[in-house]
Amino acid sequence: MLGLTPLDSSVRATQIPGLDVMPAAGQLAGAEIELIDLERREHRLAESLAAPGNDARHRWTIVLIDCPPSLGLVTLNALVAVDAVLVPLQAEFLALEGIGALGNTIERVKKRLNPKLHIFGVVLTMVDRRMTLSQQVVADVRAHYGELVFGTTIPRNVRIAEAPSHGMPVLIYDNACAGSQAYILLASEFIRRRRTAAEQAIVP
Repeated sequence: MLGLTPLDSSVRATQIPGLDVMPAAGQLAGAEIELIDLERREHRLAESLAAPGNDARHRWTIVLIDCPPSLGLVTLNALVAVDAVLVPLQAEFLALEGIGALGNTIERVKKRLNPKLHIFGVVLTMVDRRMTLSQQVVADVRAHYGELVFGTTIPRNVRIAEAPSHGMPVLIYDNACAGSQAYILLASEFIRRRRTAAEQAIVP
């Protein structure tokens, strides 16, 4: 975003075929301050990813940008750079208030900065089906957002929490655990939804 490094020197290959990552660096914390005085500060990430030699849309089929849960300039840059937003939502009541505020933000960004922006879907995470509270939140979210909510939910799972401490994604740390299996189902549902959306866009 600041033009300090080319894309190739920031991207890292992984042991998963077809998956590359661009991990955050410590300097990202200072980017919020440095972006303030730059021209077109909200468009820096979009323009960087589309720059000659950095064309991410041609290099990868899907680019996922993980954002912090606060609306600073870094997150705003991500919202301007992407076509759609995938919202992970913890099965807790306070999270419901947050998604309402996010929806309002997305609408403002869509009107002023990125007409293509929309919510692709909502993924319920940290779901504990043993708790009445968790079940109620799931029911409320599905009632309010309807088909936007993915059918797949991600359960509370110790192995998911353990995986980062070993420096691994949970799919490699423990492929057979309930959390990994849920993420595999989520990926399949994501691909199906994306394919359907593409087909509907082609049909007049």
